[in-house]
Amino acid sequence: MQVAQKIQVDIISDVVCPWCFIGYRQLEKALEIAGLEGDIRWHPFELNPAMAPEGEDTAEHIARKYGATPEQSASTRSHMKSIAEPLGIDFSGRSKRIWNTFDAHQLLLWAQDTGRQTALKLKLFEAYFTAGENVSDREVLLNAAEAAGLNRAEAADVLADGRNAETVRALEQRWGEMGITGVPAMILAENGLIMGAQEPERLAIALRKMAALDPA
Repeated sequence: MQVAQKIQVDIISDVVCPWCFIGYRQLEKALEIAGLEGDIRWHPFELNPAMAPEGEDTAEHIARKYGATPEQSASTRSHMKSIAEPLGIDFSGRSKRIWNTFDAHQLLLWAQDTGRQTALKLKLFEAYFTAGENVSDREVLLNAAEAAGLNRAEAADVLADGRNAETVRALEQRWGEMGITGVPAMILAENGLIMGAQEPERLAIALRKMAALDPA
């Protein structure tokens, strides 16, 4: 039986970014089309690093940050839903508030070497977009970690002592210095940069190209 070639995909994203959720599901399909196996690694990016602990109403936030009218926001949500549903993504319970995600990124960094990082990322996406939960709340974060197969007590320690805080900030600064100002951003085989969610067929072409250039 032939073993699929593995390609490293570094994904820079935030857990309250709907296009990041969509982009990951598109990547899954693209890898299948390309006949490749993905070595997925998630990296921190905060869309709103200065977000207050109490969060902000989503509609008000979008209007303030992007200048979008209610009609424009409704059109964007409708378009997003039409792309998300065929990918098995349920946005119906999306939180009505935008939350600070710094603690979520600390947990994700901790999970990187456990083999459960993607499972945790997906649980956080689901918590925010499907269950409408506050992803800055410690209990919500610990529930997501436990649901992803991670040790709840260890996760609590990570959040309590802030051991990953400095590294998360350094990584976020690194992406900014690289010119990454929006997400999702995917780095293929440590070389090719893909910005934004992409159609699976188009992404599969880029994956094949980068895999062919990867000496591994």
